Amino acid sequence: MKITVLTDNTPGKHTEAEHGLSYLIEFDGKRLLFDTGQSNLFIKNAEVMGVDVTNIDMIILSHGHFDHGDGLPYLSGGKLLCHPGCFVKRYRKIDHSYIGLVNTQDELKEKYELITSASPFYITEKIIFLGEIPRLTDFESKHTSFVFEDGSPDFVMDDSAIAMILDKGIFVVTGCGHAGIVNTLEHARIVTEIKKLYGVMGGFHLKAADRQTEETIRYLKDSGITYVYPSHCTVEPALSLFHKNFPAKQVKTGDFFSF
Repeated sequence: MKITVLTDNTPGKHTEAEHGLSYLIEFDGKRLLFDTGQSNLFIKNAEVMGVDVTNIDMIILSHGHFDHGDGLPYLSGGKLLCHPGCFVKRYRKIDHSYIGLVNTQDELKEKYELITSASPFYITEKIIFLGEIPRLTDFESKHTSFVFEDGSPDFVMDDSAIAMILDKGIFVVTGCGHAGIVNTLEHARIVTEIKKLYGVMGGFHLKAADRQTEETIRYLKDSGITYVYPSHCTVEPALSLFHKNFPAKQVKTGDFFSF
């Protein structure tokens, strides 16, 4: 399996950055574009890196936030997979600024072969879109800084991830991890019926050295997981705790990972 970082919050030596995430995942005979960032930067970075993002089998949208899906207008179509709740109007609670997708569901239907699923969706026998992730732990997804148009709290229930079945266990890629990394990984274990966790990479949505971060690290260490790569919305001081507990470098645009 190969993961190419097209967009992330941290720039590479020759690639630019923005607040957003976009990975090219190559596995099990498929080329998957996982999120598109918030602009056409993922395409510009791909050109610099010599990576083809035109020959894609499927685009996967992790959830309906602008920094993960507003690169969609810069693509020419194809299959697009996401949770059906990705298209709601959503805002920051603090200032009511809009953070949803620039495109409506109808607009994306006109351009893409749109597939929506709240249940696990098998892209191949070894690649599963996890659908809606149950919120079961008592330390994750208990607070939100987002609201819907009517002012009610938005817990980003459309947040999902993909699980890939490798010989050494499950590897999970997250967009933001709004559901919680532990909730996400436990759901992946249930869906795949595989207990061994091999790796996790993507946004963990952890901001502080608080109970959620500490419990997440404890869970990952207890699981015996091999690879832990927090990126995008994982920031200091939470990021420092991960680097102290796991031998992982900081994820930057332009990085290539092989597992």
